[in-house]
Amino acid sequence: MDMPEKNINYPAAYIVNGESSTVSVIKLADNTVAETIELMTSPGNMAMWPHHASVFSIFEVSRIAIGVPGTDLSAGHAGNMGGMKGKVLIIDGLKGTIIKNLEVPAMNHNAAFSPDGCEIWTSQMEMEGKVLVFDAQNYTLKNTIRVGMEPAEVTFSADGTKAYVANGGDNTVSVIDPASKAILATIPVGENPVGAWVGFDGKMYLDNEDGQSISVIDVATNAVVQTIPLGFMPGSAAHLASKKELWVTDPDNGQVHFWTLDASGNQWVHGGKFQAGAGAHAVAFTSDGSTAYVTNQLAASVSVLKVADHVKIKDIPVGKKPNGIVIKQ
Repeated sequence: MDMPEKNINYPAAYIVNGESSTVSVIKLADNTVAETIELMTSPGNMAMWPHHASVFSIFEVSRIAIGVPGTDLSAGHAGNMGGMKGKVLIIDGLKGTIIKNLEVPAMNHNAAFSPDGCEIWTSQMEMEGKVLVFDAQNYTLKNTIRVGMEPAEVTFSADGTKAYVANGGDNTVSVIDPASKAILATIPVGENPVGAWVGFDGKMYLDNEDGQSISVIDVATNAVVQTIPLGFMPGSAAHLASKKELWVTDPDNGQVHFWTLDASGNQWVHGGKFQAGAGAHAVAFTSDGSTAYVTNQLAASVSVLKVADHVKIKDIPVGKKPNGIVIKQ
């Protein structure tokens, strides 16, 4: 069954619902679900347990890349399970149709567009970890990059000069030159790192699940400049440049904690916490930094939050186990 084309010609948040294998499209103007994109359209397009997503430009969103590990990662991010294959799914964010369903040899965590939009990178969560680099136009495999054990999230620094791969199996982060594909550094971090989340301050913020901490990595020096103890297993981290805050989700308590900079401007100190929903996971901010959206995996909802005072505006029901989110402005 082919998916009928939609007309998503408005600012929207795209929510990847893992268990439902759908994408909920939230219209930002009124914070309602305007469309639902089905990802299980035919036997040849089966996309079970889609996870995290990325776009090349938040102002276009003609293509959204989604990593499809094929298994439930809501309780934690383990390595490859019994030779399971993964997928990279490309959907048209304007028409709501599937452009490409690309099978990869092993489970993956996300699919990320390169800074220039010409490539799509995805990890392979195996003991002998690797990153696969595909051409973003014809989807052919261009490079295979060897990294650490059981790599999860693949991300890029805000300036596009480096790629980061969180190696959950050996507690390291691989730093890669996006142009040459060379490994620039391997950085020891906390126990079971999942993703190096983008900072807009020359840093990357790595969430260590079992270590219950955030490793703050300086992009210029490849050094960990601060380790933030959390006291809970993090879901993800998000840096808000306009307010100089660091948000970290606390799935087990359905909360979001935030940190602010101390008087020196160099160290993060805990500022407080506020409620989202059960299984709070991913965070996305609008481009003006005024509103935040948090996916709640166990509540099957998205919390809309006013950033200025950390007050919840509403909870929006979506599909089952929502995790990844991207915003089109």
